[in-house]
Amino acid sequence: MKRSLVRVAILGATGAVGQRFVQLLSGHPWFRITVLAASERSTGKSYAEACNWVLETPMPDEVKEMLVVPAEPGFDADVIFSALPADLAREIEPKFAEAGYPVFSNASAFRYEPDVPLVITEINPDHMKLIEVQRRNRGWKGFIVTNANCSTTHLTLALKPLHDPFGLDPVFVSTMQAVSGAGYPGVPSIDILGNVIPYIGKEEWKLETEPLKILGTLVGDKVENAHFAISAHANRVPVKDGHTEAVSVRLRRKPSLEELKEALREFRGEPQEMGLPSAPTRPVIVREEPDRPQPRFDLMAENGMATVVGRVRECSILDYKFVLLGHNTIRGAAGGSILNAEWAFTKGLL
Repeated sequence: MKRSLVRVAILGATGAVGQRFVQLLSGHPWFRITVLAASERSTGKSYAEACNWVLETPMPDEVKEMLVVPAEPGFDADVIFSALPADLAREIEPKFAEAGYPVFSNASAFRYEPDVPLVITEINPDHMKLIEVQRRNRGWKGFIVTNANCSTTHLTLALKPLHDPFGLDPVFVSTMQAVSGAGYPGVPSIDILGNVIPYIGKEEWKLETEPLKILGTLVGDKVENAHFAISAHANRVPVKDGHTEAVSVRLRRKPSLEELKEALREFRGEPQEMGLPSAPTRPVIVREEPDRPQPRFDLMAENGMATVVGRVRECSILDYKFVLLGHNTIRGAAGGSILNAEWAFTKGLL
């Protein structure tokens, strides 16, 4: 029997992350875009007219003539994907959850609420059990599930294979983040060309906070955060897409270098076991070349859904250090949210 496609709506559909949702959901085997919602200045226009399409592939034909509607409940949709800015998400997403919609949000507005799952599906799908806690606490028929910040996502995917067998304490990370992480049009060219900006608002706090919830343990109705310290520096660099992160870790049980690499190489999670459509075959890829990963060559590994790790070596201060790279708007944003929804669909939560 042919499976009916799940109808999905995208909030903030004309923005950079909203466009990435459109791109990744076009032709999806389980999901079908039925609603595109955006701000008042876009409503009533066709998507082609309202949207300044900035991605590397053409706008999908199936959405060009769809009318953009206001971000208000009442949609002909089964699932909501939110690419709203945090301030608008704080106001709008609860209205949809209250009205009975499952909301998969890329926004930071609810990530830190104790009854809201903050999920990277390979790492902590059991935290989805918070959905029932959330419904009970808030009286909602629907729910909100969040995915992590873009730089957090790739950092935590690389930390999980080390944390479980060896234990982390502490972690140091310095990021070199692409301009697309600031949305479109992003950082003015006169500010970023030939320059490094050593500050991204709230980014260091997110890097130091979110992994602890994601790697935490669900105990009863709440998550007990993981117990290790993270020190983060966040920098904006003149790269279009792809966040690079230099990481050093101390481990409670120090493995050999080859054991550490093997733990990264062999890491798999439920999306791989379940064969979810957006799941990378290898969520973490280890490169052995001395000068990899690089955004120019490694950004689209596993269709942009993998974290690529290289330069794994001993650290003279902590135990080991390495460099990682990940796509910030695919796995680090829209793709991560879609993967969460695929998992939820398979588990009968939609």
